[in-house]
Amino acid sequence: MSKQDWRDLLKKWEDDGEIRHVPDEVKKEYEISTLMMDLEKEHRYPIMQFDNVEGSDIPVITNTLGTRDRFGDAMGVDGKHVAEEYAKRVKNRIEEHTLIENPPFMANSMYGGDVDLYKLPIITHFPIDAGAYLTSGHVIAKDPESGAETVGFHRMQLKGKNKLGISLHSRQRLWEYFRRSEEKGENLEAAIVIGVHPNISLGSQAAIPYDKGKFASIAGLFGESLEIADCTEIDIQVPAYAEFVIEGEILANVREKEGPFAEFTNYACHRSTENVFNVKAIHYRQNPIFHDLTPGYSSEHITVVAIQREGDLLNALRNTLPNVKAVHSPLSGCGIFHCFISMKKIAEGQAAQAIFAAFAVDHNLKMAVVVDEDVDVFNEQEVLWAMATRLQADRDIFIVPQSMGMGETLDPSTDELSRTAKMGIDATKPLEGFSPKIEMNHDVEKAVKRLHKYTK
Repeated sequence: MSKQDWRDLLKKWEDDGEIRHVPDEVKKEYEISTLMMDLEKEHRYPIMQFDNVEGSDIPVITNTLGTRDRFGDAMGVDGKHVAEEYAKRVKNRIEEHTLIENPPFMANSMYGGDVDLYKLPIITHFPIDAGAYLTSGHVIAKDPESGAETVGFHRMQLKGKNKLGISLHSRQRLWEYFRRSEEKGENLEAAIVIGVHPNISLGSQAAIPYDKGKFASIAGLFGESLEIADCTEIDIQVPAYAEFVIEGEILANVREKEGPFAEFTNYACHRSTENVFNVKAIHYRQNPIFHDLTPGYSSEHITVVAIQREGDLLNALRNTLPNVKAVHSPLSGCGIFHCFISMKKIAEGQAAQAIFAAFAVDHNLKMAVVVDEDVDVFNEQEVLWAMATRLQADRDIFIVPQSMGMGETLDPSTDELSRTAKMGIDATKPLEGFSPKIEMNHDVEKAVKRLHKYTK
């Protein structure tokens, strides 16, 4: 079994008791996502596998991307250090790929008139949604000009046996590749992969130039050549160990209403590019497992994006500020709107430098908070404490007006041009003359550890 095979991790999580099986029949409409959002409110993040889904003999698994520890398992590091590890590995691109003959996903196939998306357990998640949606699918396509491949999450509405609505509203790589193809009057060939290794999901988020392929960045996370396989009906390669591969094309000069859809902001999104994906073939493994990613304001929807943002910000900030210690994109900021930066400040003004550098790297950011290295940016209470005790608003807050700030297209508070105001907060202490922080005696702390057994 390849270490790039999702099933290797599933076996580990099964053996560790992280996967909870539900034998009861569950409906495709609302039940799975309702349970997952109930668990989210309780701050519980088990992997759930639904073995008896209404109208399907394919089990549905969800929340495999719901925690940092699971991304840590994927890279072989502690979950606390996963963003730092991502930042290191994503720079080590491996351009050569390994082609796998007879990949596992070719065990079962549907072609042409036999294609039937309704045979897959595609879930309807929220009452606001326009219908059933593929949420975990990574769309793979090539730049018509450079040939560079892109990989990324895109929401896809089930519209027929061989038709999906797809939105390219991020206006990034896939949208640009499609625009270039449509200008030539050509459909854009694309494949959708479902059920892949977390390194593929995380690497798909890498911020790289449009003429560079995502496969090399993903390979960097594995530390080895990416194992890929050819599609059968289109000139696209895909990760060799995907559970499902859906081949097709995004149609040029065709638009059709898509949405609304429950997005990561916890609001319904009506914005859509209204594109249409025509399916030519479906392949899937023996005894396949269908990955459904709970949309809306869920950890599985947000964690993967947050880790990528943290890693890319770390790399960019350390180019000019090597004393930056950590970056966190909290769940409370939907993983992309807020970031907390800790640093060892050695000159006044460095916090402001970090703030504006962060805004330059990630246009989605609306608030950047800089704290001293003694503050744990992964503990939101500590960050708020630093703001409460080290911040003076008239001196330490920087505002970029809405007319000057680009934002995220799905942010409901932006204007019709997706512009947003931005706020930078310097919650660091002055280098001299500040009150001493209360600390415990370290020797006594060590000695008192023996008493902790009485507290449990």
